[in-house]
Amino acid sequence: MLGYLLRRVDDPESAADLVAEVFVAVWNRLGDVPADGGARPWIFGVARKVLGNHHRGARRRSALTERLRAELNRVHVVRPETADQSLRDIGAVFRTLAEADREVLALAGWEGLGPSEIAVAVGCTRGTARVRLHRARGRFARALRKAGVDIGGAAAPERPRPLQRPVTKGASS
Repeated sequence: MLGYLLRRVDDPESAADLVAEVFVAVWNRLGDVPADGGARPWIFGVARKVLGNHHRGARRRSALTERLRAELNRVHVVRPETADQSLRDIGAVFRTLAEADREVLALAGWEGLGPSEIAVAVGCTRGTARVRLHRARGRFARALRKAGVDIGGAAAPERPRPLQRPVTKGASS
């Protein structure tokens, strides 16, 4: 079995892991093993299916890695040492807000979540999330005015879009 899988994957460690997966699958399906001497080809059939799952998983991981790489290249991150004074002032005021306000504002503004998603993240109803977000935005705006921060001149960084799963035909999840 190891030789069969070694010839079909790139590294010996993956082949060894796949051998273990094959025999776990065989163990879980002991009642399905043919009794008339057909066990060996049946086990190779199981190995073929495990190998197919391995290759599909590798393709999914590769696609996700590429999407993440593209997203990281697209997102402009403003670092404190390179931000202009207005952005630093906005950040300083933001840090003075209550933790709950910072959380809903960050989830909405930086993570791109809507009220329904914020509700799930913070453990409340959608309506409560909408109210919290509205009130947090108001408190933030008042705090900015009170601190004399001119947000009109601040160049806001591009807000990152959340990663979207690709739509595939026949996918059901």
